[in-house]
Formats: sequence, structure tokens, C-alpha cells
Amino acid sequence: MSLFARKNIDDLQADAFSEGEHSLKRELGVGNLISLGIGAIIGTGIFVLTGTAAAQHAGPAIMLAFVLAGIACVFAGLCYAEFAAMIPIAGSAYTYGYATLGEIVAWIIGWDLILEYLFGAATVAAGWSGYVNSILRDIGIDLGPAWTNAPGHLVQTPGTNSWVRHTDELAQSLAAQGIDINTLPQANGMFNIVAALGIFAVTVLLVLGIKESARFNNVAVAIKLAVVGAFILAGGYYVLTHWSQSIDHWTPFIPANTGPRQFGWDGIVAAGGVIFFAYIGFDAVSTTAQEAKNPQRDMPIGILGSLLICTLLYIIVSGIMTAIVDYPALNVAEPIAVAIEATGYSALAKLIKVGAIAGLTSVMLVMLMSQPRIFFAMSRDGLLPPIFSRLHPRFRTPHISSAMTGLACAALAGLYDVSTLGHLVSIGTLLAFVIVCGGVWYLRVKEPNRPRPFKTPLVPLVPILGMVTCIFLMSRLPREAWERLVIWLAIGMVIYFLYGRRHSVVQRLHRQAHDVEPPRPTYTSGDSR
Repeated sequence: MSLFARKNIDDLQADAFSEGEHSLKRELGVGNLISLGIGAIIGTGIFVLTGTAAAQHAGPAIMLAFVLAGIACVFAGLCYAEFAAMIPIAGSAYTYGYATLGEIVAWIIGWDLILEYLFGAATVAAGWSGYVNSILRDIGIDLGPAWTNAPGHLVQTPGTNSWVRHTDELAQSLAAQGIDINTLPQANGMFNIVAALGIFAVTVLLVLGIKESARFNNVAVAIKLAVVGAFILAGGYYVLTHWSQSIDHWTPFIPANTGPRQFGWDGIVAAGGVIFFAYIGFDAVSTTAQEAKNPQRDMPIGILGSLLICTLLYIIVSGIMTAIVDYPALNVAEPIAVAIEATGYSALAKLIKVGAIAGLTSVMLVMLMSQPRIFFAMSRDGLLPPIFSRLHPRFRTPHISSAMTGLACAALAGLYDVSTLGHLVSIGTLLAFVIVCGGVWYLRVKEPNRPRPFKTPLVPLVPILGMVTCIFLMSRLPREAWERLVIWLAIGMVIYFLYGRRHSVVQRLHRQAHDVEPPRPTYTSGDSR
């Protein structure tokens, strides 16, 4: 059996446009696709990771980190757009890898995408809970740190009600301000039940149907963009009217390097690797290709349009945020709330929190929508058990895999913090992007004349730049992220060889093609024997 057996692209294209009770509904137009992309992209980067990346890695130069990560995403996005238009089927990078580089590579991508979507949704839920808890405290409800944080030693930051993980970096930052971390309130986290409940609610919505989920997402995206716009206007006004303070917060723009991946140019690159997680929404669009009305035209628009809009917003918001608040104070789960509260615009602060909750909810929705569709594609190929491709008889959604994904994600969201999950998600996403870029280049050489509704420009330059940029960002992530990636992929390979390879549809067809005996010659009565 060949580990590099490929799926036939013509068969994939025929399957993409098949209709029936075992196929997904085509309900999404170009507006829905752009909205889904924005729904996944605008959220974690602005509302959660901007603060931690600035505080731990880049300082005010977080803006440059967003530029770096955005450039890498443009290269990968162009490659995704070509594949999504040519092979408009559920499965995203997994399916693209199967059609170009073979089954073993497809399995690696599919298993790796669990890090991107399932772990990604858990990361978002951890940040989402920070904003929910902040609003609850505003109305006099304090659930306490034990059941609103992942397990670990916590400290309450000065001047806020936010609890953050006790780290050496935080202690050093506070010491520089003349604050002994041991004099601050201490607590221990047990399980983030708020994050888990958020995942459960989104999972129920996804089971009810793609159209209902898309409508909810459209409303959430509208609220989110309105709130981001309000923050830009109000925050920008505050920066201009407090210009000397803003300059102080931006100085030095690139803080001096204090260790590996801590500030300086090394820290900017490290921050680029961390916040790369914030951009993964554009490839989540490609997982809905089999539910798009006109995928060959609309998928490239949805992917690239959402990516370009969001990159600009990221740069503006991160610049305003670090101008309002000195960057060490942004190492919290709700940095944008901390920034707007520092302006004194109390009414807007509450509005920002509501918008952040809506925004992060839409991110969770898109990610939890994407993961079961990866499982759906892998199950139909025989690499996962049939239960993962079972559709609800009424809603025609992968309800069982959605429920299983939701349960696993809720457990992760409750047990791990944003930073731990964020690093793992970033390295998994970057690996998937490397393989997709390589797949475009390979297929251009292997099948140069195949019709492509959208063509990545400047091949092989763009795919090569995409691979190099992503590998470079991967190299700057912590060693722990690499160790966890290797362990995760090793677990995946065990599952593949014990189950996936034995039940693979492509491998079965490959065996049948090689086991068929050649036809015996037939004779007529006049033939000699």
C-alpha cells in the first residue's frame, strides 16, 4: 500500500457539487463567507492575544509583529484561494494535501488541524470568559478566581480585578514599577467553568444548522465591527488629546532585548509567531467550501477579502491600545477592556466588553464549525470511524462530531490558559500553511494544465515565500510548543497506522487496482489452442 496515494481531483470536483441527503447544504454567499472570515479573524487577536504578546514579547512594536504575521498570511491566503476555488469541498488543507502530496501528508494535516480549530476555539473561550467575568463583576457578581481560571497559581494585578497567572516575567515587570508581587492577592485556579459553558452554547447552535449559525455570526460580526470602530474613534481621540502620555508609552518603541523571545527584534518575531493565531480565520472559510453557493468565484473573495480588512484593523487597534496603557499592564485576558477603562470613558468600557463577547463568540462559532467538517471529510475517506461523517436527518449537520468536538473543547478551555493553548495553536496552524503552500507549487509542476478558477500569482515565488515565512515564525516559538507538536503528531501517526490506513477508501481502491487479475484470453472455435 502506498503512503502517498492521492485522491483524484476530478472525483473530488464531482463530489463537491453532488446533492443529496448525505451532502452538506449550499447556503453561503460571498457576504456570508467574508463575514465568517472576519468572524474568525477579528476577535482573539484584538481582544486577547494583543495584550499578552505586547506584554511578553514585543511591547509597542506589536504593530510590526502584526505586519509580519499579515505578510505571511497573504502568501498562504493566495495559495488557499487557489485550492478552495479548484477543489471546493469540506476538508480545507486536509483535502488539498490529499489531492496533491498523498494520504500520509493529508493525515498529518488533518490531525494537525485539530490543533488549529479545536484547541483554537478553547483558546478563544478562555479569553471570552475574561470579558464575561469582567461584565459580571461590573454588575456585582463575582464568581471568584477558582472557577473562572485554569488550574495554576494566580495573582491579582494592581488596580484591576483581573487574575493572571503568576510568572517570573510578571514579577520582573511589577518589580520594575516598585511593586513586590508577593504583596498582591494570591489564589489558585481550578477549572474555568465560564469558558466551558460558552463552548456548550455555541455547540448547540452549530448542531441546529449552518444557515442559523451563519445568521448568528452575521449579527455578532456587525456588533463586533461597530465596537472596534468605536474603540478606534474614542481611543484615537484619547491618544491625540494625551499625546505626551502616548509618546511615553510608545518609548522605546522597540524595548531592549531582555532574553530569548523577550523584546527587541527577536521579541517582535516571537510575537509574530504567537499572534499568527489571530489570523487563522481566513483558512476556516475554506472548510465551508462545500456549503458555498458559488465556491469557485466566492471562496477567493471570502478568504482574501476578510484577511486584508482584518490586518488593517489589527495594526490600528494594537497601536492605540499600547498608546493608552503601558504595555506591561496588558498581560491580562481582557486587554482592550483594560485599555478603554484607562481612558475614563466608563460607558464605552461596558460597550467594548459587550462587543468583545460578541466578537469572541463568533470566533468560537467559526472554529467549532470548521473542526467537525474536517472530521467529516476524514471520516468519508475512511481515516476516521463512520460516526464522524453521520449527518442529522433534519438539520444535515455533522451533529455527533460537533457534540464530541464541543465536549473536548470545553474540557480544554476549562483546564488550560490562553498562553499555553495559543502557542500550540500557532505552531499547528503554521505547519498546515507550509504544507498548503507546498501543495500549490507541487500541483503546478505535476498538473500545469489543470483548470484553475483562481491562480496564485508568481508561482513558485509566492508559495516559497509562504513556506519560508511560516517556517521562520515557527522557529521563534517556544521549545515547549515544538515538544507538544511532536508528541501530538506521534499520537496521530499511531492512530493512522492502527486504524486509518486499514480503513482508508483510497488504500482499498489501490489494493483492488493491484489485486485484479489480468483478463484471460478468449477463443473462438476457429482458434488454435
